[in-house]
Amino acid sequence: MKILRFETSQRTARFGWLYEDLVGEIDGDPLGAYRRLDPDLPVDSVHLLPPVLPGKIICVGRNYAAHAQEHGAEVGEIPILFLKPGTSLIGPGEEIVLPPQSQRVQHEAELAVVIGKRGRWIDPEAAMDHVFGYTIANDVTARDLQRADVTWTRGKGFDTFCPLGPWIETEFDPADALITCHVSQELRQMASTRDMVFSIQRLIAFISSVMTLEPGDVILTGTPAGVGDLEAGDTVSITIEGLGTLTNPVIAAAKA
Repeated sequence: MKILRFETSQRTARFGWLYEDLVGEIDGDPLGAYRRLDPDLPVDSVHLLPPVLPGKIICVGRNYAAHAQEHGAEVGEIPILFLKPGTSLIGPGEEIVLPPQSQRVQHEAELAVVIGKRGRWIDPEAAMDHVFGYTIANDVTARDLQRADVTWTRGKGFDTFCPLGPWIETEFDPADALITCHVSQELRQMASTRDMVFSIQRLIAFISSVMTLEPGDVILTGTPAGVGDLEAGDTVSITIEGLGTLTNPVIAAAKA
């Protein structure tokens, strides 16, 4: 089932579900108790929002060997973790804003895991029991600032640097799904989720050994090779087989 968040000109943000090309409202919380109402709104008539408002956005670095290689970095023995702030979150169609502090902002197409069940010290064998569903993310990165700083917080944390959507798919097999990223129709990234160094099960187990995972938390599982620069006027479209497409335009920050 596809779960989304949306708003219309008459009503504020709420959860919904997608049936073919129609959206139905969800009464309640899809991460808890809820019921589906009849689908009666054409999906083109609503404004899609980030499909979840996560308490934590947990990201994994260098989880595809070819991506690590293109940056001259080694793949570690344990996952590299970092966080993005909630203020970096935007939905489908919203604008990625290039900050004036950076001269090299890049896209990173990623599979995102949405947690549905609270857990700490989760065994890899039980990890999938804690997954609610999957969606698409773009780990937008100010590469020059990331390399200049000791930590990655500034380079990864600007407002609009975490596009997420278009919806959460609860019936998705992440074992071997094709990820592609086009920038203004130019193919930049193409790989399969099977190329991950650390599987989703191992990531959930490792992350939960550090911090409690809560329903709604989102894990970005790393990006394949082919990341590239973004310029004002570009449009970034990330497609994951079985999940759909996340598209965002790119603009320059307004001058102060």
